[in-house]
Amino acid sequence: MKKTAVHIHLYKLTYAAICLAMAFALPFITGSIPEIGNMLCPMHLPVLLCGFLCGWQWGLAVGFVAPLMRSLILMRPPLYPTAIAMAFELAMYGLLAGLLYQLLFSLRGRTYWALLGAMLGGRIVGGLVQMLLLAFGEGGYTAALFFTEYFVKAWAGILLQLIIIPVAVVWLRRTGLALNEKDKNDD
Repeated sequence: MKKTAVHIHLYKLTYAAICLAMAFALPFITGSIPEIGNMLCPMHLPVLLCGFLCGWQWGLAVGFVAPLMRSLILMRPPLYPTAIAMAFELAMYGLLAGLLYQLLFSLRGRTYWALLGAMLGGRIVGGLVQMLLLAFGEGGYTAALFFTEYFVKAWAGILLQLIIIPVAVVWLRRTGLALNEKDKNDD
């Protein structure tokens, strides 16, 4: 059966809903030990996948909604400042993953380049929002604190994303399940 625009829209809606559910559920794996959760960044994986699979619009929406929804329902992460900063960070992850993946369609290794761009852009935006939210608190939010929170403490999550996301994207492309495609070049 040929996929029409309506079919593709419904597939993207379904994939986005699955990614949102995964972003909601994955932190339960590390829920009893917040330090491990902060290190592994479990919500980031489905948001990045959503951007790659469904496009930047869906990645942005799922990334923005996931931490706020989880915070409002489960009180985890705390709404201020964590969930608010995460909403902007993850929205940028989803947006950049989908957008860069489309823009770099003729570049070999585009999945890695798009992933690196999304990870860096999302972390910068998350850090800037965190800085704005905490600017008037005691001690403020320093560059050293930003680097420690978003890169040093998250090294395991960064490594996990660099391993899992490209493998998942290539596998889903080869099985025909990826929807954010302009061509069929291998990564």
